[in-house]
Amino acid sequence: MKFNLDTLVTEFESLEQELSNPEIFKDQKKVKEVSTRKKSIEEAVTLYLEYKTLSESLEENKEMLTSESDAEMKDLIKMEISEAEWAIPDLEEKLKVALLPKDPNDDKNIMVEIRAGAGGEEAALFAGELARSYIMFAEEEWYKVEVTERSEWESGGVKEMVFEVRGAGAYSRFKYESWVHRVQRIPETESKWRVHTSAITVAIMPEAEEFDVELKDEDLEIKATKSSGAGGQHVNTTDSAIHMVHIPTGISVFCQEGRSQHKNREKAYQILRAKIYAVEEERRQKEMGEARLAQVGSGDRSEKIRTYNFPQDRVTDHRIGQNFSGIPGIMSGKLAPIIDGCAVADQQMKLEAAGKGE
Repeated sequence: MKFNLDTLVTEFESLEQELSNPEIFKDQKKVKEVSTRKKSIEEAVTLYLEYKTLSESLEENKEMLTSESDAEMKDLIKMEISEAEWAIPDLEEKLKVALLPKDPNDDKNIMVEIRAGAGGEEAALFAGELARSYIMFAEEEWYKVEVTERSEWESGGVKEMVFEVRGAGAYSRFKYESWVHRVQRIPETESKWRVHTSAITVAIMPEAEEFDVELKDEDLEIKATKSSGAGGQHVNTTDSAIHMVHIPTGISVFCQEGRSQHKNREKAYQILRAKIYAVEEERRQKEMGEARLAQVGSGDRSEKIRTYNFPQDRVTDHRIGQNFSGIPGIMSGKLAPIIDGCAVADQQMKLEAAGKGE
């Protein structure tokens, strides 16, 4: 096998030793870095050790077969050789996948931002429907969801909505949803049964820790205002809503869903960190020239990734060239087939890139 992974095993053992030293827990950033790296190579190390043991056993059995005279024992050795020769190629393929670069954000919680785009009221209605679909999907997969920001269209639907999805692997499940989603359908108010095309944008932003993004007081403009919509009993009576602007980047957030100014301030910090982190991640990916099916939410949204054609009951993911039927189910949270299809395509893209680099 062409992989020389003994150095990876040595690194893994070294990381385990670091984490067993109580001194490391004085620096939480270091703990996170070491733990993340250990987790990212653990599967590859486990598979390699299994592969190495099986390969050594195969060579030993081949040597034994040449010197063994007992027919029954020879049959047993041949069976073990056959089983090993079948298992080793499978382990090699699994190892290739395990060795693919891991997205360091995969295990993180996320902030999902949905905005109505071209199409006015119809875009706002679809934004609300897709947000509900995401929330239902997240809850079916046992993630916790909390809405942190919501701005409604006058006649229904959502102008903008931000919600948090918490749980292991949240980013890995949602990261393929960023960019433009286009919907084609006949609005209820359309008297001539014409199909209208609308668009919304979705941003999937990995949660950022305080040490990931430092927010300095002098870089922030913070204003407390009265809530303008649903937000609890203090709506329009106290300055509980928070509008926060990061002056260097111009990124702003508005939080009013919490019942207190303190709660909204905390959420504003959280969303702002996620947005700034997403911008930095996009810049880093471009500098590295990485080909990825999933992009962070601050990326170029000029091209649609998916079209929801209601009259034809078809959802098309344009990145992978696949069609999915059953829009009512998809809009009820049955998104797993689409997301799984994107994950498989992303993995294949990485395998091809790794093959070209060999």
